[in-house]
Amino acid sequence: MTVAVACPGSFDPVTLGHLDVIARASARFDEVVVAVLENPSKQGLFTIEERIALLEAEVAGYPNVTIDRFEGLLVDFCNARGIGLVCKGLRAVSDFEYELQMAQMNQRIGPVETVFLTTSPEHSYLSSSLVKEVARYGGTIDHAVPPRVAEALRAKLS
Repeated sequence: MTVAVACPGSFDPVTLGHLDVIARASARFDEVVVAVLENPSKQGLFTIEERIALLEAEVAGYPNVTIDRFEGLLVDFCNARGIGLVCKGLRAVSDFEYELQMAQMNQRIGPVETVFLTTSPEHSYLSSSLVKEVARYGGTIDHAVPPRVAEALRAKLS
């Protein structure tokens, strides 16, 4: 059975780009764990509990996808659960440069292998930071996040 951690990150908030990669990983691996980063030194817009709840609602249709939280090194999270594979989405060359370094470090200290899925073109411009900025100024975000996430963002920012 192949288990992979897909799209590890903060998900503040989850975007359609994240969900695209998670869905595609779900079709390729027996079990997918979405690891939500809990970073005590960084204050997100959503609490860790809110981010997990939003993600759980969005992936409810995938029986092989679970959500878990982590703090610290991703390789420690993976090793503690016996997971040797990470699946990440790449939007652009700049993502690749950063993610390649991280993948090589994780392989060295893990050992954890990383595979990459290129983001679908319709989502390649998306980032949680950009979505939050557009939402803060009242811009349209319905093309970037699921409806329940858009509603939660508007509620947080009102």
